[in-house]
Amino acid sequence: MGSATREALARSVSALADLGSTADLATAEDLFSAGRVVADSAQLRAVLGDPTVSAEGKTALVKRVFRSLSAPAVGLLTVIAAQRWSSHDDLLGAIEELGIRAIAGSAPRNVDIVAELLTFGGAVTSDARLELALRSKLASPDSKVALVERLLDGKASKETVAIVRQLVAQPRGRSVRESLRAAARMVAAQSGQTIATVYAASPLPAAQAERLRTVLSASYGDLRINQVVDPSIIGGLRVQIGDDVIDGSIASRLAELRLQLAG
Repeated sequence: MGSATREALARSVSALADLGSTADLATAEDLFSAGRVVADSAQLRAVLGDPTVSAEGKTALVKRVFRSLSAPAVGLLTVIAAQRWSSHDDLLGAIEELGIRAIAGSAPRNVDIVAELLTFGGAVTSDARLELALRSKLASPDSKVALVERLLDGKASKETVAIVRQLVAQPRGRSVRESLRAAARMVAAQSGQTIATVYAASPLPAAQAERLRTVLSASYGDLRINQVVDPSIIGGLRVQIGDDVIDGSIASRLAELRLQLAG
């Protein structure tokens, strides 16, 4: 992520925070819809991504094109349009992220979107046919959305379904697993949490996972543990928190030993 995008995203997230409870699931759905319109329009992308076009000109265009959307969504879109982004994809990513954060910030307390996203991600990872169906370029976005809705019907909240529906409808070159994990990180971040992805050869016992969470929280703040079973780990753990990687796996040690022997 370029420095321009980091600054632009920070301003956009701040604008969402200023809306408070006004931004909700309906706002998110409007943002997702707008993002798909922008993605499908080369002309819109060109104007909104052109640094020579004034912020006033861009916001006027957004208000004209998206005048049928809710006021909170249009307000956020004008803030996004007025910023400088490192790439067109970063701009589309910002629209999506604000939608995801709007859902996270307005969801009922008893809805655990992070857990639902990660659970669905685990189901996709463990089912090669499902992953293929969701990433296939031959299948239409509508058919993928329909598949997701059937799979999650009665098993996930409407908030989580809305996010997953968006991710499969507009993948932007990402794998389903990648986009689900990124969305979970955004939801967690909206609540002031960080996700630690723990790779192990087998699932950790609940007590061990909680001890690990407590230890890591001392350095990284409030954490959620996302466990990924990876037989290639052999033994030990590999933990990823943002850009930080803590690798205590046997596989990693064996690789280091092979390098030392080769040298």
